[in-house]
Amino acid sequence: MKRRSLPRGLLAGGLLACGLLAGCAGLGTVTSDVSSFGQWPEGRAPGRYAFERLPSQQARAEQAQALEKAAAGALAKAGFNPVEAGQEPDVLVQLGARLTRMAASPWDDPLWLRGGFSRYHRGPWLGSSWSLGWTYSAPRYETEVALMLRDRASGQPLYETRASNDSSGQPDAATLAAMFEAALTDFPRPAISPRRVSVPMGTDKP
Repeated sequence: MKRRSLPRGLLAGGLLACGLLAGCAGLGTVTSDVSSFGQWPEGRAPGRYAFERLPSQQARAEQAQALEKAAAGALAKAGFNPVEAGQEPDVLVQLGARLTRMAASPWDDPLWLRGGFSRYHRGPWLGSSWSLGWTYSAPRYETEVALMLRDRASGQPLYETRASNDSSGQPDAATLAAMFEAALTDFPRPAISPRRVSVPMGTDKP
């Protein structure tokens, strides 16, 4: 299977093309592999947060805003509140995402002749004619989202979590929202890593 990574950091053109900015939602459940690390201080409340953009993300403000919107619901469910004007945030949130297109090939499957030989018509010389059953699988997409929480005052990383999902279609905004929710499901506990978490689509809405 061949892999082709789309731009790292933010999911750029690929996600925009499939409707991330449009905020389209879907039905079903998103299952992600989640890994979490860090030691959230015992007894510390989630508090107020502000998003912190890397220079490369600042150059793509529209995509960064769409990704932040996808993560906002998960942060709210974890107990965080967006900082209001005139206030200082307690934590800074860094986001990242990556989309990898995996182009399938018949050589990936040891049974690449799935369908084998098939009869399709009668020929004038050899009686029945046969054809090889070449079956090409549709490409698959591996989506990854990552979230880092840092203490604003000290800059110390407090909690890092990421989620990955493998599917036959490109992710939309609802998929990313469900993946961020999966990534923060066990906050503030790191829990077993990696672990599989399933989230119904659309549960990020208040």
